[in-house]
Amino acid sequence: LFVVSVLVLIWRPATLSALTLTVVNNCPFTIWPAIQPNAGHPALERGGFALPTLTHRSFPAPDAHWSGRIWARTRCEYRQGRFSCLTGDCGGRLECDGAGGSGPATLAQVSLHHGGEGEDYSSYGVSLVDGFNLPATVTPHEGKGTCPVVGCRADLLKTCPEALQVRGGGEVVGCKSGCAAFGTDELCCRNRFNSPGTCRESSYSLFFKHSCPATFTYAHDSPSLMHQCSGPRELKLIFCH
Repeated sequence: LFVVSVLVLIWRPATLSALTLTVVNNCPFTIWPAIQPNAGHPALERGGFALPTLTHRSFPAPDAHWSGRIWARTRCEYRQGRFSCLTGDCGGRLECDGAGGSGPATLAQVSLHHGGEGEDYSSYGVSLVDGFNLPATVTPHEGKGTCPVVGCRADLLKTCPEALQVRGGGEVVGCKSGCAAFGTDELCCRNRFNSPGTCRESSYSLFFKHSCPATFTYAHDSPSLMHQCSGPRELKLIFCH
């Protein structure tokens, strides 16, 4: 399952218009966005759907507290009555309906909260901790304060080191993390390496960082990559640029 990657924290008063979440596919092929709610929260949009090239899908954010993850599945097909994807697959389901996905995938985590006294804040970022499958950015609209577009616009499939490559149909379709490729405690920040003092960047995380510096690339990457934005009316997740 995916590790947390893009975090969006939102407090929204009733006096503001409802927050809209929009997923945009600028890739030259169909993708299958997936949404996994955290425990105790409902699945949005049934947890997954097909999104043809150069189209988007918008839907209202829940009125109550909600948190979860968003990513895109690629190279999906039905074969012998079973749906599956080469990256981001959620157990062979079109509608993930609460199931998590398999890496590598560029991942976002969203947490939505109501706040008191007219406050509405968003904190967001993009993570490649679980690898990369598509360029992706998060853009807040009509927010105030520090509201940058963050994410990874580069196509890392073209430069992915051979040891990290996931191939399908003769092409590189995903770029694994060092943890997924080699499974060591040090690269996975497990056991004695599971703390900010012992979990360090590696040559593999640096590959992602050099191309996409405004992303999380290992488990205890810098918290300064999070940004505060007040009062966005829309959060837009764009795949491919």
